[in-house]
Amino acid sequence: MRREIPLAITFITGILIIIGFFVPHKPIGEIQTIFLEWYSIIVGFTMIIGLITLSTVHTRNIRRHSPGFGYSIALILSIVITLIVCFYSGFKYGGLFDPGTPFMWYYNSVFIPLSATMFALLAFFIASASYRAFRARNIEATLLLLAGVLVMIGRIPLGELMWDKFPGIAEWIMNIPQMSAKRGMLIGIALGMIVTSLRQVLGIERSYLR
Repeated sequence: MRREIPLAITFITGILIIIGFFVPHKPIGEIQTIFLEWYSIIVGFTMIIGLITLSTVHTRNIRRHSPGFGYSIALILSIVITLIVCFYSGFKYGGLFDPGTPFMWYYNSVFIPLSATMFALLAFFIASASYRAFRARNIEATLLLLAGVLVMIGRIPLGELMWDKFPGIAEWIMNIPQMSAKRGMLIGIALGMIVTSLRQVLGIERSYLR
């Protein structure tokens, strides 16, 4: 029964949500709305469980003085400070994202600069990956190199100064060849998601029961 009940719940809810997507009328449409509300509640609880698990793992690393436990200390302090600021802003000001709240100051002064720093570091990894990918080893790599160079030149003011056709060429590459490949990838991803969802609804894929 430990497997049959979750499989039955997954099958029933999945079928009702699929039917409700095509038949948004009573009573199926209302049932679908209720299920989606339940989904939001469950997602909230999973975030709480994830926070508890994350705190437990890093607290254990601090107690055991595992390698890199200093990062665990920084993480635990960040979680505690963020929760304190959130609760204080929520109880005193009635909202987190209102102008002038401590949370907004914390968000603008701490979170955004840290995010900018992380993405700035990622730029070096992207540059390294681009250098390896743009090596003209074959025809495909040469075309990729040529397209990348034209797009980069067309996106900067210097490229327009060199030749006024570069921005138009870059725009054409982004709107026609790039968009065609992107749509093909998105269609493939969508089909993969549909197949995976159907496997879970029909009980073929049961890895989530482990």
